[in-house]
Amino acid sequence: MRTPEAPTVAAAYANAVISNGTAPEGDGTDAADEAARDRDARAYGGRAWASSAERLPFAEVRRVWERVIGPAERPHIGLRIGDALQPSALHVLGHLVLTCTSLAEAAAQAVRYLPVVSEAGALRLERGARSSQFVYRPSVPEGAMHPQQVEAVVAASVTAARWIAGGGWAPAAVSFVHDRIGDPGPYERILRCPVAFGAERNTVTVTNRELDLVRGPGDPELAALHRAHADRLLSALAAPVTVRRRVRGWLDQAPLDRVGPEDVQEALHLSERTLRRLLREEGTCWSDLLDAARHDRARRLLATTDRTLERIAHELGLSGAPAFVRAFTRWEGTTPGAYRRRLTAP
Repeated sequence: MRTPEAPTVAAAYANAVISNGTAPEGDGTDAADEAARDRDARAYGGRAWASSAERLPFAEVRRVWERVIGPAERPHIGLRIGDALQPSALHVLGHLVLTCTSLAEAAAQAVRYLPVVSEAGALRLERGARSSQFVYRPSVPEGAMHPQQVEAVVAASVTAARWIAGGGWAPAAVSFVHDRIGDPGPYERILRCPVAFGAERNTVTVTNRELDLVRGPGDPELAALHRAHADRLLSALAAPVTVRRRVRGWLDQAPLDRVGPEDVQEALHLSERTLRRLLREEGTCWSDLLDAARHDRARRLLATTDRTLERIAHELGLSGAPAFVRAFTRWEGTTPGAYRRRLTAP
């Protein structure tokens, strides 16, 4: 069993979304919603990620958001998450923004280092004669990102600007590609500017005077340290993806009750002989990766659902609850029942 490491990019992001995704008082949130939120936060906070640079894969990001938004699609959750953003949720990027002396400098850092935090979209700054636009464009397939995720990114950009310009700062305008979700009041209250919907792009418009205004002396030495760390993380993300990681990523989404090496061979366009050889060269094998995927899936299902041990065992491709208990005890040093009780304890 691995000991949980320090918070990572992935854990910080997941906990920021989960913790700030609870509905405000009086909008129908009940104790079950709160308990589910707490289970999710504990599960992500305790996960032993591979490294401090690890991002949350987009498929996992989408599952976190689906959990937070809920089947009724409560509006404005994305706005509230962006409004409540803390620097730590953005890992080194958040701390780097805090060292910036102008909104233009912060925008440049966000454009360069957003990939450290997310693989789902890209930012750019477009300069105009009198005003400029901070543009966010999702890079995932159309429809894969929920509009409230986009609202969270845009609202977070405004919030990050307020870390530098002060809490009373507001952009000149904001636009969203999607249609408005719910009442206009929260948009006006959080963004504090004209908001357009059905636009061609997701943008935050800022006057050039506001953008270039120097707002403090800054700390160039601290900024240099943060940039060096962020550059190392970017380099690590650009490194070639191993076959081991490709298989693990595929298994994270696969139906584990009916998966076999022949399925991943087809998905990765590798013959069985080549797949086994490459995994062996990387110090692992199919059975080890399948076992690790079952371990991760088991922790997630125990933390975020009330499914029975028998049903979870079936979803993992195990023979039944006794086999699941034996496997989970081997993985975690405790039974699945005890693990679930620990997550739900007050």
